[in-house]
Amino acid sequence: MESRPLSEGCPSTDNTVPVGLGPPTRKANAIDVIQHIKDMQRYADRVRSDDHTMAFVPTMGFLHEGHLSLCRIGRERGDVLAASIFVNPAQFGPTEDFDTYPRNLERDLSLLEKEGVDVVFTPTEANLYPEGYQTYVNLTQLPEHLCGLSRPVFFRGVATVVIKLFHIVKPHVAVFGEKDFQQLQVIRRMVADLDMDIEIEGGPIVRESDGLAMSSRNSYLGSEQRPAALSLYRALCAAKDRVGSGETDAAKIIQEATESIGSYPDTDIDYVTVCDPITLDDISRIDDPALMALAVKVGQTRLIDNMILAPPGK
Repeated sequence: MESRPLSEGCPSTDNTVPVGLGPPTRKANAIDVIQHIKDMQRYADRVRSDDHTMAFVPTMGFLHEGHLSLCRIGRERGDVLAASIFVNPAQFGPTEDFDTYPRNLERDLSLLEKEGVDVVFTPTEANLYPEGYQTYVNLTQLPEHLCGLSRPVFFRGVATVVIKLFHIVKPHVAVFGEKDFQQLQVIRRMVADLDMDIEIEGGPIVRESDGLAMSSRNSYLGSEQRPAALSLYRALCAAKDRVGSGETDAAKIIQEATESIGSYPDTDIDYVTVCDPITLDDISRIDDPALMALAVKVGQTRLIDNMILAPPGK
C-alpha cells in the first residue's frame, strides 16, 4: 500500500510531518556492515578521533518508511550515520513472536544504503548475550505502565540492549520513533539517570495512507483485518477532536474509544489510557496536553498507537 507521513493530527488537520528533511547524502562506496563488537567499537573510535559526530538509529529490521524517516533525521544530525539490525530476544516473552518476527537483512541493507547510512551493526545473539550473560538494566517506575503491565520482560530487554548498543556504537545522538512512546521515555529516563552523554531524539509517527501507524508487525494482518486495525487511529482522531472541542473527562474519552474499537469482533483490547506524557501516570482530567495510548490485538497481531490530546489553547 502507498505510504506517506502523517502528523499526530487527523484528516481535519495538516497531515504531514517534516520527516522528509531533504535527500540523504549518497555514498560513493557500499555501506559498511559490521557484525563483531570490537570491530564496531574501533569504527566508532575512529569517527570520534576525527572529531566527527555519530548519529545512530537502532532497529530490529524488516524496515519500513517509519524507520527510514528516523534515518533521515539522523542523517541531518550526524557527520556519520549508523544503524543497527538486531531482533532482541531479551524483550520477547516466552509466548511472543520472537521466532516468527519478520526478517529480511538483504532488503534492509539495500534500503539503508539508499538513505545514506554509513555503517550497519548486525550482531548475533551470541555476540550480545554470550554464554553466562547475567547483567540486565531495570527501571523502577516507567515500565509499570502501558505495555509494561502485559509484557513484564519487555522494557528490561529494551533498556539492556539499548545500553549495550550505546556502549558499542558510541553515538552522540540516537533517534527513536514516537510510535513506541513508552520505549522512547524509558530510554530518555535511562540516559538521564545514568548520566550518559547521548542526546535522544524522537521521530514523528509515520502512517500508511489510510492512517494505520507503520509497524513491521503490520505484515501479519490479513486484508479482512484492516478495518479493525484502523479502529485504533480512528479512535485516536475522535478523541483528539473531542478534547479539542473542550471535553476534559478522561474517563469519557477512554470509554468512547473502548466502545469504538471493541465494536470490531477481531479486536482484543490490552489497554486504552490517557496519561501524563512524561510520567505515564493515568490522569482523570485533561487540562494540559495528555497522551492517549492504545494497545490492541487484531487477530493475533498486537498493535500500538498513540496521540497527544491538546485542550483548546494548549
